[in-house]
Amino acid sequence: MTAASSWQRDLSRAITDPAQLLTELDLDPALAAPARAASTTLALRVTRSYLARMRRGDADDPLLRQVLPRAEELIEASGYGSDPLEEHAATRAPNLLQKYAGRALLITTQACAIHCRYCFRREFPYSAQAEPDESAGRWGAALEAIANDTSLEEVILSGGDPLSLGDARLTQLTNALGKMRHVQRIRVHTRQPIVLPSRVDEGLLNWVRGIQRPTVFVLHTNHANELDADVRAACAKLRTAGVTLLNQSVLLKGVNDDVDTLADLSRALMDAGVVPYYLHLPDRVRGTAHFDVAEAEAQRLVERLAARLSGYLVPRLVREVPGAAYKVPSVITP
Repeated sequence: MTAASSWQRDLSRAITDPAQLLTELDLDPALAAPARAASTTLALRVTRSYLARMRRGDADDPLLRQVLPRAEELIEASGYGSDPLEEHAATRAPNLLQKYAGRALLITTQACAIHCRYCFRREFPYSAQAEPDESAGRWGAALEAIANDTSLEEVILSGGDPLSLGDARLTQLTNALGKMRHVQRIRVHTRQPIVLPSRVDEGLLNWVRGIQRPTVFVLHTNHANELDADVRAACAKLRTAGVTLLNQSVLLKGVNDDVDTLADLSRALMDAGVVPYYLHLPDRVRGTAHFDVAEAEAQRLVERLAARLSGYLVPRLVREVPGAAYKVPSVITP
């Protein structure tokens, strides 16, 4: 078995049945029925690597809470919808979104290694992003739009998770971007080094080394328990390959909404060579209201975090507001 196929084997072993997940964690099988009921929009999916970091017998484990569908997802809440960031309005071409000046976001795939229950794209219309002319390839119109807009300095690979693509497809994409002189940086938004660390293999590292632009990976980690030895090793490999590593977290009720947990996360990230960058207030997508933390409480948490840690360990508290020129900081008030 080659290293390149190892991560694909790990991915194929992901758990998609709530009953199986509960059995492996020694949890009450009665939780399976509400989990199945809440899975109609976004199915359960969790890698065995991520599962191995959960506490057995604890239904409130902070990692489990991020992936197990719960009955609360079925409760309708005012102000929560299918497109909370109005991304439909930001679409410039199939698979290409532009929300901010100077950078554009390329939807590379809808596939993820795990399905996070708070995902703001849980109802994103991926099928509507199909190319009108498939002969040009999946990203033909998007790449043409980027090539024709010299104001775009940075391209963000997103999804889904870009690292769900094979190395050859990633290389094809970044080689095309490398021919555009105005594209000065490549940014990759990914959770795979966290939930599927075997993805950071020699094939992926060769792809990264071949990108002819400064490359930033924005990882997605919400709790220090996610950063085990395999994840730290994957981060070290990426840094050695020349990747700048940043992290964005989502502030989630019952997962990381206390100052001790946030402080532990920042320390663990820095120990892994990852800079705590953003702490997002949750996007108001349908089915996620039970994760919400009031903005005033979020501000108090970050204020207490700033009093405890060095400034570079304190992520910026932000909310993404549709139509705004940038991610809006949540200002700490006296």
